[in-house]
Amino acid sequence: MPHDDLPRCSWPGQDPLYVAYHDQEWGVPEYDDRALYEKLVLDGFQAGLSWITILRKRDNFRRAFDDFTPEKIARYTPKRVEKLMQDAGIVRNRAKIEGTLLSARAWLDVMEKGPGFSTLLWDFVDGKPKINRFKTTGQVPAETPVSRAMSKELAARGFKFCGPTIVYAFMQAVGMVNDHLLTCHRHAACTALAERKP
Repeated sequence: MPHDDLPRCSWPGQDPLYVAYHDQEWGVPEYDDRALYEKLVLDGFQAGLSWITILRKRDNFRRAFDDFTPEKIARYTPKRVEKLMQDAGIVRNRAKIEGTLLSARAWLDVMEKGPGFSTLLWDFVDGKPKINRFKTTGQVPAETPVSRAMSKELAARGFKFCGPTIVYAFMQAVGMVNDHLLTCHRHAACTALAERKP
């Protein structure tokens, strides 16, 4: 439970892990190609579940998937997939596990042939975070025209579990949009971070 009176978005509640994620990671602009792959994959695993479920298992996911190194994941064999299906520390969903491999191969393709994963994604917001000014959670959309366009592009390139709602949650998490509420102490901090170029 947070021992402070800082105003926050309502969604992390009082869970210390969730509050730390909200305060330190969510909405912070991320430009690293590998880190963006990891986050997109984890958001895909979240489909049908809550983010806190994935967050609690994130270290297990990192251990199971070689720290989300796409070069390694792209070479996983069917035997490795079966091993992952036996791993109680992660979400054991065959389609999502196999989707992680296919997305790793798509990532390698983008990195080798261009334009690079980070560039591909950030170009959808002209390389700079979009600062929203929502006052209530009800104003925050589940998807947007940009997330639909990004979803379509990713799917065309072979990425899996990248529907427009998943992609919008991803955009929020990696700071492509600042969806901290105006009343949240992190809104101004993430807005300031958005002014910096990587």
